Amino acid sequence: MKTESRWLKPENIFRLFGMGVFIYLFFGFMILPNLNTLTQIFSTKNAAGEADPFAVIRFFFAGNMGTYVLNSLKLGIGLIITVNVVGISVVLLTEYFDIKGAKILRMGYMTTLIYSGVALVTGYLFLYDNNGILTTALHNAYPQVDKNWFSGFNAVMFTMTFATTSNHMLFLRNAIRNIDFNTVEAARNLGARPMKVLWKVVFPTLIPTLFSLTVMTFITGLCAMSAPTLLGYDSINPEIVRLAGSSIADEAFPQARAALLSIILALFTIVLLTGLSAYERKGHYLSVSKTKAKLVKQKIHNPVANVLAHIYAYVLFVIYMTPVVMIILFSFQTYGAIRMKTLDISNWTLLNFFGKADYSYLTSRGTYRVREGAISGLFSNADTLGGIRISFILSAIAAALACVIVVVAVNYIFKNKKKGVVLEYALLFPWLLPTILICYSYRTYFNSNDVWYVGNTNLYYMENVRLLIIIAYTVVKLPFSLRMIKAAYYAIDEELEDAARNLGASGLTTMMKIKLPIILPSVLAVFALNFNALFTEYDMGATFASSYGTTYAMVMQSMTQEEGLYGFNVNASGRRAASTVFVMIVSGLVLYLVYGVGARDLGERLALKEKRKQRRERVLRKLGWGRSP
Repeated sequence: MKTESRWLKPENIFRLFGMGVFIYLFFGFMILPNLNTLTQIFSTKNAAGEADPFAVIRFFFAGNMGTYVLNSLKLGIGLIITVNVVGISVVLLTEYFDIKGAKILRMGYMTTLIYSGVALVTGYLFLYDNNGILTTALHNAYPQVDKNWFSGFNAVMFTMTFATTSNHMLFLRNAIRNIDFNTVEAARNLGARPMKVLWKVVFPTLIPTLFSLTVMTFITGLCAMSAPTLLGYDSINPEIVRLAGSSIADEAFPQARAALLSIILALFTIVLLTGLSAYERKGHYLSVSKTKAKLVKQKIHNPVANVLAHIYAYVLFVIYMTPVVMIILFSFQTYGAIRMKTLDISNWTLLNFFGKADYSYLTSRGTYRVREGAISGLFSNADTLGGIRISFILSAIAAALACVIVVVAVNYIFKNKKKGVVLEYALLFPWLLPTILICYSYRTYFNSNDVWYVGNTNLYYMENVRLLIIIAYTVVKLPFSLRMIKAAYYAIDEELEDAARNLGASGLTTMMKIKLPIILPSVLAVFALNFNALFTEYDMGATFASSYGTTYAMVMQSMTQEEGLYGFNVNASGRRAASTVFVMIVSGLVLYLVYGVGARDLGERLALKEKRKQRRERVLRKLGWGRSP
């Protein structure tokens, strides 16, 4: 009877139920769809209708599929060089060397944190495409300049070089700020020159971080989606999405070809992440003094080098800031001014954000026709509002689900050290696979009425695709959420749990009333970062693209394709600029709440609260409403 009553406890019932649900979800949404993708490669049929397991592999070597792989490898290798050069430069210029205006420079270099993906690429297109502001100005000044220069590999390399240095500003910046200045000072006292100190003392401490950033940069280039798609570069991910929407009537076994490219991408990712994990397990240690000193910025004493460093710093600042400034300015310009790429204070308007206006145009018969409300603002256009609504709801649900799943899982991992290892690796499993493979597998596997695992329901059909997007969003964000929330759990004092247990509290009560309040700030931060990334996510949106699942990023990408055609989407460029500004505001607010308000400790918050109270009392006293001191 004691054994039965022990198993009937709510805590054990909840644990068993949770394990059953997790096993069901893991096999149903991680294992089976990806296995189905793998089998597609070997289930192709020839013209006679006979199974030919190696047909797609022969096609790979005989056709142009290898070109997409080589192009992605070329992009990944190129980004390793360019992103590390620029990323290390911007961090050294703002954190290590004494550069005038470093705070302003840092703000410019960190703009990629508030807009990325399709929003960032469209910003660069706004400047550099064949009708871009800077390209038009350059062509007017020098007619021999090719207006189509910003396309293909060079355009993708240029855009992604400055788009992917955000990881350096987050992680390498923290690594440099944690360097013990005593080691730098000791080397200087021994007569080492500044550059030798940087090369022999500083860089060796940054090698683990740089290695991780290099691997992640290569994977980013390998799995690039938005930049190659919008800038016309043939790489793996855009080709997978194209093949996923094709049929046998259009070309030979497109689904199997997409599956093969997805598996190739997965193999590259697995090898790189395995190498990174093996490198991290070796451990890296640095001997430092017992009293660690804060790093002091180093002056560049050579006047020529100092001037060149400042010039280089501000050139980079201009490159980072020009798209941001131009997008903001042109988001307040009329349709005609944007089309002509001219800034005029008299054309200042809020129409790209709010309201509607009629549009008159000349028909082929030579008569003017008026289309009512054809010019519409971001918050007055049905398509953009629909995209914002869908992305906001789906991203919020997925970000919350990822946090809830990980909080429950991490609590189990910490309570069951040995059994929890299996659960931890299961949650990290999506990191081994490219996002495009997971999404493609979902699209092909669940686009059927014969999947018994989900009750023979077609999850890709009509409104069901939104549920499929939520599941994909959640799965992709599980590894990141696990790493962040697990780190927060280490801050919980085990004595608190022991005290709660001694007072008779159950494990569930301890979790809800003791542990959760402690880790809640970190959980909310992870939720905010997940939401921020998913709100403007493009790769998954492109894979699941349908009339019922058009996300905000897809709306932003497509709104200019039919600009002005038959009087529709007249000011799509202006609305796209306004959309980018909206994304910047949302992302900036989230980052401020996470790294600004959320990063303050209790003492800082109490001090700020006291300052606000004193400021309020001073204002009230001046107005005669407050108490005299």
